[in-house]
Amino acid sequence: MGEEGAAKYVAEFVGTYLLVFTVGCNVLSGSPVWAATSIACILMVSIYALGGVSGANFNPAVSVALGLSNKLEWKEVGIYSAVQIIAGICAGLSYGALFFKVFNLEPQAGFGWWEAALAEVLYTFMLCFVVLNVATAAKNAGNQFYGLAIGFVIIAGGYAAGGISGGAFNPAVALGIDVSSAGLGFGWGFAYAGYELIGAGLAAALFRVVRPDEFGGESDYSLATKLVSEFIGTFYLVLTVGLNVLGKSPAPVWSIAASLMCMIYALGNCSGAHFNPAVTLAILASGRKLITATEAAAYMGVQILAGVCAGYMYAAMHHGATFALAPGKGFGFGHAACAEIVFTFVLCFVVLCVATVKEPSKDMFGLAIASCVTAGGYAIGAVSGGSLNPAVSFGISGSHIIGGGHFYNCLIYSVYEFVGAGLAAGIFMVVHPDEYKTA
Repeated sequence: MGEEGAAKYVAEFVGTYLLVFTVGCNVLSGSPVWAATSIACILMVSIYALGGVSGANFNPAVSVALGLSNKLEWKEVGIYSAVQIIAGICAGLSYGALFFKVFNLEPQAGFGWWEAALAEVLYTFMLCFVVLNVATAAKNAGNQFYGLAIGFVIIAGGYAAGGISGGAFNPAVALGIDVSSAGLGFGWGFAYAGYELIGAGLAAALFRVVRPDEFGGESDYSLATKLVSEFIGTFYLVLTVGLNVLGKSPAPVWSIAASLMCMIYALGNCSGAHFNPAVTLAILASGRKLITATEAAAYMGVQILAGVCAGYMYAAMHHGATFALAPGKGFGFGHAACAEIVFTFVLCFVVLCVATVKEPSKDMFGLAIASCVTAGGYAIGAVSGGSLNPAVSFGISGSHIIGGGHFYNCLIYSVYEFVGAGLAAGIFMVVHPDEYKTA
């Protein structure tokens, strides 16, 4: 083993150790509001610090996904995974010694193995899928957003699914916690590692679908490839919405915006990463032949389908619980109309300005677009719920039928959201006349 090999393995050990140690410290003494953000930030900064040394996997599931995608030799996958698991166990023993206290890894109160399995599979998939797209895809070469995109998957999944499974998404985390708490009970770490490896395998499979050019296919993506991209991104957005609401997360809007940002960075140069029929309508209405009416209709159909599928998924993970899409207490549909129109306008207008112009933002586009959700969700969530997206609206109302709720509210909300999209296209034409000048 040469100096380069030693450097890589030490980098993987350090990054994984810091991640698992931060997890343990947050669980034992951290703020419930900021715990997932703290964990996401240690992952993000470690990726930026060590990505150039080892690739900054810090997760056996990520290493396996890279191996399955021919991005990492299998010998390296094995060594990386062993180093990561040893680092996780060392970190677990370290926080145990620091606090003289440990905690068990297991499904949270009220949830069984299969809800925990879904949570771990789904968000480990998201993590590995984002890694593959932002850190290995040729079309994303040279970007500076990779660490932000990967780290913030933990904000999306930690707040959304942490209340179900604990939110490990990483066999090194799972085994580190499990081994250090062997006195309280032992065994769930291996089950969780299995769930997480399933997520890694699914991520590698769908990476091949959305990035055919990475495996000898065409670099001009077909409509079918783009529609798969739109389905995945919209599904994760709506799933994260529902899990945060039903799980009474302490930071729902922050988590939802993070899920949108991560998927925009992962799939922006695949399908355009609309994930929202209102955004698709705004891009179509703004002209410039960026999307045809036929493609736009297909995008919208797939986005709404993904939203409804996600609605039933989050309901299944919460024992059939759903929630209504409706104006908040003390507000009516007129108030909701104003709120949804204004902030759907903000979202669509920012998309048009940062992602569809002749010289789009190179690295900040995902953060800019997702921050519209942070702004709108906190500003008018109490008024309308802050949907800002017909796919979200259909997902919420579609699944709420199980609980005997009204479906038609999503139709009303979608009208508001499409009005916001139309206004965004109109104002964009006024403030960006240069976009309509032919050379």
